[in-house]
Amino acid sequence: MATRSIKKSNLNLGRKALAALTLAVSVSGQAAPSAEELAKLGLEGTELTPAGAIRAGNAEGTIPAWKNEPLKVPAGFKPGSFHIDPFPNDKVLFTINGSNYTEYADKLTDGQKHMFKTYPDYYMNIYQTRRTAVYKPYIYKAALENAPRAEVVVTPEGVVGFKNAVISWAFPIPKDGNEAWMNQATRPIQPWLESWDNAAAVTTQGKYVVNKMLVQQHWKWSEPTNTIEDYDPGVDSMFYYQTITAPPKIAGQVVLANDPVHFMDKFRSAWVYSPGQRRVKRAPQIVYDNPLSASDGLATTDQKFGFNGPNDRFNWKLLGRKEIYVPYNAYKLNSGDLKNDEIITENGRLNQDLARYELHRVWVVEGTLREGTKHDYGRRVFYLDEDSWWITLMDGYDRRGQIWRLQEAHNLMWYDVGFLGSTLETFYDMQAGRMLAILLDNEDSAPDFTIRLNDDYFTASSIRRRGTR
Repeated sequence: MATRSIKKSNLNLGRKALAALTLAVSVSGQAAPSAEELAKLGLEGTELTPAGAIRAGNAEGTIPAWKNEPLKVPAGFKPGSFHIDPFPNDKVLFTINGSNYTEYADKLTDGQKHMFKTYPDYYMNIYQTRRTAVYKPYIYKAALENAPRAEVVVTPEGVVGFKNAVISWAFPIPKDGNEAWMNQATRPIQPWLESWDNAAAVTTQGKYVVNKMLVQQHWKWSEPTNTIEDYDPGVDSMFYYQTITAPPKIAGQVVLANDPVHFMDKFRSAWVYSPGQRRVKRAPQIVYDNPLSASDGLATTDQKFGFNGPNDRFNWKLLGRKEIYVPYNAYKLNSGDLKNDEIITENGRLNQDLARYELHRVWVVEGTLREGTKHDYGRRVFYLDEDSWWITLMDGYDRRGQIWRLQEAHNLMWYDVGFLGSTLETFYDMQAGRMLAILLDNEDSAPDFTIRLNDDYFTASSIRRRGTR
């Protein structure tokens, strides 16, 4: 999350939106799911899973049925280490490349198809589909309880929020784009995490410098002790503390951001610390299309995690459900035996031999820039995994309507804690011919789920106490 200045008009829009939040909101006109619809949801024997995914496989048999069977921890895995591939014997079924991609066009996104047009040597290895996104029982219990009571709420300034939901997906049976978009905002996330979110902005010649960033995160939303009576998604619920440790000239820089689950009641609180100045400053610019930390302008702040932050710059439309080849079960990329030079090739892109793509059903949600607002993207199309509501792909269009960027989230199931997460995110700027890779932790240490910190760790005063060069 970088800190360049943004236009005053953008900041003023944010302030006006905040001022309006307390004045009036509107509850979505969508009817709550009927008793017949709700009866389709369940853990066993129903048409839909508690996440709203279609339980059955597809007619061709290329997508299997979802089963409520958590992924078993492979023999030899040690907690705290990189996750062993539970499918080491899976072979590539076939490869999509520049010469045959049109045969699979109905199962590729516009961004993926443009990659084949832009890079003649680009390819995707397709593997057996494995629906490994299976969560703990309390996650599904919360989703089933949310389904009949949750409501979308929209502020006059276009901030989409919700009420009457906790822990898990708010709208397992989404009726429109707003409800679908709230499902990605309320998706279950591992509550505690310390990780290396290292970033490499790769040049057209394949050169890069790794910016090493140690991050502590606390996502209160999915903690099992939350109840609908005592949990408020409008207060700070997601805490993010990032420290740059390399290269030396920027080592010691800190970014702190605290977010609610939805932004109807408050905006993001953010601060930055510069070791050269030894000052902690508020950073209202770390939001929307401000450049992502260490991205060299190849991604916007709100692209990390697929999407983060306020959603009021776009109108959200649900385009339906589709079968798409998406990154999934990325255990090969997760290996601690890999070096960065093995992940990023000399052509400046991801080593596709390490990437795994599978055919999954995804929800397709389109965001179009709202009139009177500003953003680098004029249109964004998101592809959300039906079993988890995690964003797997995003096609980004510029304000001229031209395809611009493809974002991939290479996800896997952290089987020891029962949550899905990203092991690598890639951002291809096809107009610039460059790639950004983030979450490059392979040369450092695996994610730590045991970390526990007091709330005061995620405060500006904590930065002042801990700030060093």
